[in-house]
Amino acid sequence: MKIKISLQDKIQEDEVLALYRANDWSSAEKPIELMAALRNSHSLVTARITEKLVGLGNAISDSHLVVYYPHLLVHPNFQGQGIGRKMMDALQTVYFEFHQQMLTADGKAIDFYEKLGFERAGKTEPMWIYNGDDH
Repeated sequence: MKIKISLQDKIQEDEVLALYRANDWSSAEKPIELMAALRNSHSLVTARITEKLVGLGNAISDSHLVVYYPHLLVHPNFQGQGIGRKMMDALQTVYFEFHQQMLTADGKAIDFYEKLGFERAGKTEPMWIYNGDDH
């Protein structure tokens, strides 16, 4: 099985929504906003197997010091095969020297990101105003 990882791949709404729904992400219920957010990201990475979108991640950045990774998801049928790691590796080719790389993780994602070198941010506490219901 050949996995194709691409930075700045062209994405279609139907394939993106299918991926987000397969992962039960509430942002799939706001397709216009989701697609605009993804298309306006600083970087976008995709994973495809025989042209089927099986993973997607994005980055928001000031282009110099700080990058935030809001989304990184892999279709449940393809999780555990190194796809998420390969997508994050692709993003790291862009941001590896940045002063601060941030993300928010919960559940099983915490272990995944810790294996990639991310750690809890000192004594900081995650805070947000969230307009969703999946957490």
